[in-house]
Amino acid sequence: MARYRIRKTSSQPFHERGGHHQDAAEFHRTRRHNWFGVPWETPVIEASHDPSSRAALYSLKPQGIALNSSINLLSLDLFSLRKVYLDQTVTVSDVILEVLERAGNFKDHNIWISLQTPETLLAEAKKLEQQDPRQLPLYGIPFAVKDNIDFAGLPTTAACPDFSYLPAQTAFAVQLLIDAGAVLIGKTNMDQFATGLTGTRSPPPYGICKNALNPDFISGGSSSGSAVAVALKIVSFSLGTDTAGSGRVPASFNNITGLKPTRGLISCNGVVPACKSLDCVSIFSSSAAETAYLLDILVPLDPNDSYACDVRLLEPSQHSSKELKLRFGVPKPEQLNFFGDEQGAGLFKQAIATLKSIGDVVEIDFQPFLDAAVLLYGGPWIAERYAGIRHFIEARPEQLHPVVRQVLSSAQDKSAIDAFDGLHRLQHLKHQARSVLSGLSCIVTPTAPRIYRIDEVLADPVNLNSNLGYYTNFMNLLDLCAVAMPSGFYANGLPFGITLFGAALSDSRLLGIVNDIESRRRTALKGTEPDDDKLKITPMSSTGYRRIAVCGAHMHGLPLNRQLLELGARFYATARTSANYRLYALALAPPERPGLIRDEVQGKSIAMELWELPKTHWSDFIGHINSPLCLGSIELEDGQWEYGFLCENYPIIKSFEITGFGGWRNYLQAGTAGGG
Repeated sequence: MARYRIRKTSSQPFHERGGHHQDAAEFHRTRRHNWFGVPWETPVIEASHDPSSRAALYSLKPQGIALNSSINLLSLDLFSLRKVYLDQTVTVSDVILEVLERAGNFKDHNIWISLQTPETLLAEAKKLEQQDPRQLPLYGIPFAVKDNIDFAGLPTTAACPDFSYLPAQTAFAVQLLIDAGAVLIGKTNMDQFATGLTGTRSPPPYGICKNALNPDFISGGSSSGSAVAVALKIVSFSLGTDTAGSGRVPASFNNITGLKPTRGLISCNGVVPACKSLDCVSIFSSSAAETAYLLDILVPLDPNDSYACDVRLLEPSQHSSKELKLRFGVPKPEQLNFFGDEQGAGLFKQAIATLKSIGDVVEIDFQPFLDAAVLLYGGPWIAERYAGIRHFIEARPEQLHPVVRQVLSSAQDKSAIDAFDGLHRLQHLKHQARSVLSGLSCIVTPTAPRIYRIDEVLADPVNLNSNLGYYTNFMNLLDLCAVAMPSGFYANGLPFGITLFGAALSDSRLLGIVNDIESRRRTALKGTEPDDDKLKITPMSSTGYRRIAVCGAHMHGLPLNRQLLELGARFYATARTSANYRLYALALAPPERPGLIRDEVQGKSIAMELWELPKTHWSDFIGHINSPLCLGSIELEDGQWEYGFLCENYPIIKSFEITGFGGWRNYLQAGTAGGG
């Protein structure tokens, strides 16, 4: 039988407190660990450290509520779920109950550290059901976050029970998702303090998170639970973190997509630091298209994030069906390392063959990247890991997982001289890496050299973990971004993955390339030609609606969006034009509006939104359109064409070109326009 004890939790993160001797005493008196989301100053029901008692984590179900068996086979991928919400065929409550049922079915995988109670989740669902799903891009979409990311309703533990605190505020990135209508289900298991790539460094009572396809194998870490929750279709997407590969290795091992964004692109406010100067919040989802959709919601600038980067500099996705062949760089054969796994080497060759069908593949010198990787744990950055949780380590060293303690043990030997030597060495390697990347669309490597059984890693935890970082550890040090994607299966049925990476702020372009590769694979399975049947990144439109592309004041939340909503229009998806358009801020009466003009010579890709308008109101809507604006066919980045807003050429001479911003919303956020 589960055993519980009643405690209260503290609201201040231990790693943010000063004077650690006094804090250690207070910390020891107020041991805290919250299994179930409860308000501050309310006693916490805490499961004992007996792993068997964790069954209670999944057993709290509202009395008198039955699951809707008709949705048991419901797809939880983001676009499919959004479509059924828009079609009003399921409710948010239905989905929440199904998610909780699925979570219970996989409790032996040790995915969760804490879940919101069914009562709390259903109350949130009822609130959402009073709102219009067309106005919330993530309406009712269930998601999870790694338990080093704060949510005000649940404790943050970083997989260390005695580190646990109840945050007063929700992390900036998580709040953006909630504000967009997403529902946080719970917080996921991880390698303690985000130190590891295996998923095996999570102590009792949490336990080792197991691979979604074969529980005898590692899930990858440190964002283990976040990846497995998506792979097992318990949630639609999740957030992890990525300092050394934690957003890519678990994606590979569980056959899903993982984005390690450019440093600072997604706010890290409210994240327990691993290496604060290198940390990233990562995204796990089922496809590149979903990831791009989520990234667009997560990139607003956090004014309180000192490491934030300027989203206006983010490269648009310029990959289209008319683009010249891509140019992929791959390491020389002698620089590849699969640590004895011949199958992995064969699978990477197959991946290269696929790349050759859509672009040129050239061998590159991978040595600068390998040299940079050594610095992460062998250089002074190990001291930054120690500094992030120094007060806790020095007050309670016995509470660290033994392997984590071993890894951090060398930190105190690093000196200021070592730090400067490391910085100078890294700068030299950055220069070399930029030279290698020059002229390439991206570089492609295996995501991980091989996958290990759990018992193999437990027998040799440090060396095997180091092997897994061969293709990942350099990424944040060199300020790169990366997308990990599935790329075949081993003979034992476990997945193999590849990673595409490029310079900072090429995130959207990389996602566009990955989306094209995914499209070709899916169409190949259908027996159709990829160029003629590209994968749509959003669900099919209903026959009673007609789609329209908007790029200015008619977008969600902007002044003229009400014209669409009043006519019963519903949001469909974000999109981008092909790289054949220019955007101008027009000199018109308020509200301020842009003009989109096709230019196949100097054009770029421009951000848009696709909306579905009832056909019965189409004529009512176009009656509001006045010169110089007009409707015409617009080419999207995936080669499809949609009707949308274009502009005549005559007002351009008096207008200001804003093509470089990549879209109207970016221009407004830059503070250079007063409207919208």
